[in-house]
Amino acid sequence: MEKVLEKIKELESGEVGIIIYSQVKQEILLSLNKELLLPLASAAKVAIAFCIAKLVEERNYKWTDIVEDVILNPEEDSYEVYPHFQSRENLALQDAVEVMIACHDSFVADRIVQFCGGWEMINTKIKSYFKNINITQNPRDLDNNGELSEMLELLRLIYQGYKTNPNLWTPIINGLVRQRGDIEGIPSHFLNHMTGGLDNVVVDIGIMGEFSKNPLLYVLGAKELPNRYKEKLADEIIIDAMKLLYVEYCNREVELENESLSNLNSAF
Repeated sequence: MEKVLEKIKELESGEVGIIIYSQVKQEILLSLNKELLLPLASAAKVAIAFCIAKLVEERNYKWTDIVEDVILNPEEDSYEVYPHFQSRENLALQDAVEVMIACHDSFVADRIVQFCGGWEMINTKIKSYFKNINITQNPRDLDNNGELSEMLELLRLIYQGYKTNPNLWTPIINGLVRQRGDIEGIPSHFLNHMTGGLDNVVVDIGIMGEFSKNPLLYVLGAKELPNRYKEKLADEIIIDAMKLLYVEYCNREVELENESLSNLNSAF
């Protein structure tokens, strides 16, 4: 993990934070600026989806409920990811949540939130779990923000929730799996995540590794960066950090396999 940390610290301007959590060890492996509060941009859609899942769990809504008057944001990539939804005006709540996450679709997010009680109600709901996460209708609003440690806990609850009750959490996981945020050198099925970004902000929340085994959960965020559309260095450093995290994951998988073999041989 030291190499990941060293790479992240190459960001000389702005503020950066990262938390890496081991699912198999149930512990944090790396933490830097865990209390960093940063704009979430599209990553806030994971918090919206968490609220909707909780409302479904409480039986206020069903995943099969129909959300009407859906318009897909033409500036996002649903045309490629969900070509079969392009002429649809109505979607099941579960499909709408999946599209919202997979395609970063703020139009669909707004329809989901309006369907489930409005932005004030959803924001109150998320704050009942995470006091330092605030979500707004406009994903580019700087008040659309959250604390790094709480975003990690949000992701952990979603991942563990899927393990124990997959029917409830499948729409969110489907969205994370289908998002097209690939990084060269990392197999796409080993990187299930949600990214967010503004001119001077980068956020990445996700699951690194084989989903059904021992993945690493991570949250990474940086703010007050040089304009990312003019200066690419910050993005390049973060991509390199993700590649190093993948290497770390692979090394740990080898260690776990060797440990299992050693235990098996000891049994005989």
